[in-house]
Amino acid sequence: MVKKTEADQDEPDSPGKGRHFTRFLAYWGAVGLIWLIIGVFGMIGWYAMELPDVQSPEYNAASSGPSIKLLYANGKPLATRGGMRGNSLTYPELPKSLVEAVVATEDRRFFDHVGIDLVGLARAAAVNLMALRVVQGGSTISQQLAKNAFLTPERSFRRKLLEVMMAFWLEAKYKKPEILSMYLNRVYLGAGTYGVDAAARRYFNKAAADLSLEQSAIIAGLLKAPTRYAPSHNPKAARKRANVVIDNMLAAGFLTSAQAGKAKSRLAKVIARVPSARSSGGGGSGGRYFADWIHEQLADYVSQSGRSLIVQTTLDAKLQKAAERAVQRGLDGEGRRVSAGEAALVAMTDDGALRAMVGGRSYGKSQFNRATSAHRQAGSTFKLFVYLAGLEHGFGPETVFSDRPVTVGKWQPRNFSAYKGRVSMRDGLAKSLNSVAVQISEKVGRKNVISAAMRLGMSANMKPHPSIALGVATVTPLEITSAYATVAAGGIGNWAWGIQQVRDSSGEILYQRSGAGPGQVIAPELAGALNDMLTATIKTGTGRAARLDRPAAGKTGTSQDHRDAWFVGYTSDLVAGVWVGNDNGARMKKVTGGGLPARVWKEFMLAAHRGRPITPLTVSKSPAMQPEKSKVWQDPYKTEKFDR
Repeated sequence: MVKKTEADQDEPDSPGKGRHFTRFLAYWGAVGLIWLIIGVFGMIGWYAMELPDVQSPEYNAASSGPSIKLLYANGKPLATRGGMRGNSLTYPELPKSLVEAVVATEDRRFFDHVGIDLVGLARAAAVNLMALRVVQGGSTISQQLAKNAFLTPERSFRRKLLEVMMAFWLEAKYKKPEILSMYLNRVYLGAGTYGVDAAARRYFNKAAADLSLEQSAIIAGLLKAPTRYAPSHNPKAARKRANVVIDNMLAAGFLTSAQAGKAKSRLAKVIARVPSARSSGGGGSGGRYFADWIHEQLADYVSQSGRSLIVQTTLDAKLQKAAERAVQRGLDGEGRRVSAGEAALVAMTDDGALRAMVGGRSYGKSQFNRATSAHRQAGSTFKLFVYLAGLEHGFGPETVFSDRPVTVGKWQPRNFSAYKGRVSMRDGLAKSLNSVAVQISEKVGRKNVISAAMRLGMSANMKPHPSIALGVATVTPLEITSAYATVAAGGIGNWAWGIQQVRDSSGEILYQRSGAGPGQVIAPELAGALNDMLTATIKTGTGRAARLDRPAAGKTGTSQDHRDAWFVGYTSDLVAGVWVGNDNGARMKKVTGGGLPARVWKEFMLAAHRGRPITPLTVSKSPAMQPEKSKVWQDPYKTEKFDR
C-alpha cells in the first residue's frame, strides 16, 4: 500500500472562508434588495404623480362628452343626442336590488377586500383555465372604476400598475358605499347612457331609484358588454344576460329560489316595453321625427360650445302618442286597402307651438320627415288663400257665384262633382267647387292669391298659372297647418316653433322663448269670415267625416289622380293637418281628403280633446263681411271665358 504524502492529501475546508462568502452574498443581496425596493417605490412614486385628483370637478360626473337632452313639454325625457347623463346618486339613493345585482355579478367580495381580490383572481384563473378561454375577469369594482373612469384605455404594464395603485388609493380615500356609487354614476351602460340613472331613464323611462328587481338585473347585466346586452338593441341577449345576473343573486344569497323564478318569468314583459334603437313600428316612433327637427334648428338658437344642453320643447307626450296611434291605425287599416303607404300629421296651438308630429309610418324604416320636408301638391287646401284673396278684394261669405263650366284660355277645369248653379261663396268653399275657386282667382288676380299664400308662410316658388287656384303648388304639412293656425288665431301669423327653453347642465338659461311672429297678417274680421266658411266645410261640405263633438273648421284637399290627400282643420284649442300618399307619387285608390285623412284627423282630435271643455270658434259678425244674400257677383265675362 502506497502511503500518500502530505501534499497528496485533500486540504480540509476552511471555516473562515465559508463564512466570508456567506457574508458576501448576504451583503450584496441586501444591497440589491434595497435598490430594488428603492426602484419599485421610486417607480410607484413616479406613477403616483400621474394619478388624477378624483375629487376635482372633472371627475364628479361621467365623462361622456357634450350631449343634447330634449324634454317633452311636461319635463319628461324625449330624446338624447350624444352621451346621456342622469342624476348623480348617493349610495342611499341606489335601489337595493341594483346594488345586490351589481355586487353579486361583478365583485361578490367587494365589501371584504381592499381593492384587489386575490381570492377572486384565483377563482377566475381556475375557471378560465378549465374553459381554455376567458370566461371570468378578476377585476374588482374598485379596479373597474379606476380603469374606466380615471385612466386611459391603453394596454400596458404601466396602465395596469396605475390601475392597481388607483384601486388601493380609492379604497384608502373613500368608503365602500362611496366607491360603489361613484362607479355606478359613471359607468357606460349602452345606448349613449352614462350612469345608472341615465340608463334607467333611457331603457325604462324612470329614475334609477324606482327600478324593479328585473330592471336592476338588466342594467347590471350591461356592465359586461353594454352594447351587446342593451335591451334596446338586442332583447334576446339582454334577457339571457339578466337571467345570469338573477342566478348570481340567488347564489350570493340575495334572493330565494321563488323570488328568482318570479323575476325570470317577468323579464320578457319588461324587456318588451323597452323602446328599440330603431323602432320598426309605432307611427312617429316616439317623437323622433320631431327630435330631428329640433336638433337641426338648435344651432340657430344657441351655440353648444362643448357644453351639454337641456332643451325644453313644446311636444305633448299624450298628444304625440295619440297622433302616432291615429296614423298607424289609419295606414294599417283603410290605408292598406286603398294603397296609401305613408302619412304625416302635424298638430300645434294657434301660435305655432308644435304639440305632435308624425313624419311617417316608421322612423326605423325611414328617417325622412314628411311632416317638415315632403313638398306635395296642396290640392284644395290651397283654396284657403284663394278665398282669403277674395275676401280682401271685397267679397263676403254670402256673395253668390255661378258654379258652371269655366274656361281660362284653353284650360277648362272641372269640378269633382256636378255643377251646382248659383252658390254662395261659403258653399263654394264648403263643397270645394273648382269652378268658383277659379272665378275668384281670376277676378282678384293670381298674383294676389300667391301673395296671400306667401304671407301665410308658403315657401314654394309659385307661378301665376290659372291652375294655381286648384292647389298645384307644393306645400309641406307643417307649412299648410301653420297657415290654418293663423286663421284660427284670428289672423295673427306664426312661425312654427318647438323650443321653449335651452339651458346648460349647470342650469344657466341660454335661451328663453318670449314670443315672436309676423303679427297681424289677416284682418281680424276676414279671419272670422274664413272661420265661418271653413266651419261649413265640416258641417255640410266635403269634410263631414271629420265632425267632432265640438265646433271645428277645416278643409279637404286632393291632388290630381289621387296622389295626395289632405285634411287640415282646427278647434279653439288645437290645429292639425294630415297628409296621406306615397313617397314615389303612386296613385291611391280614389282616396280624397274627405276620406282617410279626415278620419285620421278625427280620431286624433277626439283623443286630443278628451276631457277638455267645449268652446266656440271665433266667427266674424261684421256686417261688411256678411253681404245680403241678394248680392251677386256679376261675371263681367259674358262669354263665360277668362283671358289667359
